[in-house]
Amino acid sequence: MDLFLVRHGEAAASWGESPDPGLSDVGQREAEDAALTLREQVCNDTILFSSPLQRARATAVPLAKMLQRDVIVEDVFREIPSPVPLAQRQVWLRQFMQQQWQEQGDDLRHWRAAALQRLLSLKQPAVIFTHFLLINAVVGQVLDRPETLCFWPANGSITQLRHNGSDLELLALGDAVETLVN
Repeated sequence: MDLFLVRHGEAAASWGESPDPGLSDVGQREAEDAALTLREQVCNDTILFSSPLQRARATAVPLAKMLQRDVIVEDVFREIPSPVPLAQRQVWLRQFMQQQWQEQGDDLRHWRAAALQRLLSLKQPAVIFTHFLLINAVVGQVLDRPETLCFWPANGSITQLRHNGSDLELLALGDAVETLVN
């Protein structure tokens, strides 16, 4: 069965400005574009999940309306937990993205493992509206890569995985751009 990891649309504010921004106008268009793409790829029993953060939930809305489905909000799909205050988050993120998973503490390895475990527990196809680093954490594990940053998923991009019953395999990376994480 297929699982789709959708990076939220462009946020209305950077990480240094707001802990939980909604979508910008561009982000809203990205959410609508993702919904149009996914509408053609999902099947009737596909479940919709979202991170609890506003930008992910808002990205899920267009597809949920098209499919007339509810979105299940799950904390396990939220962005990476930050061990520093909001004002220091961007600096911490830049450092984190240059590191490997073996350098990370138990809390971050647990965050990654919990997301992977939840994906593996799914029994139906799903679309998960989530975040840049969670997508990287999953893709890195699936590809058995040690680095925390494997690729730069664009806002509104769709990464496709296949759940084969016991493991996940990567079918397609979402569109990637080299951009600042905002």
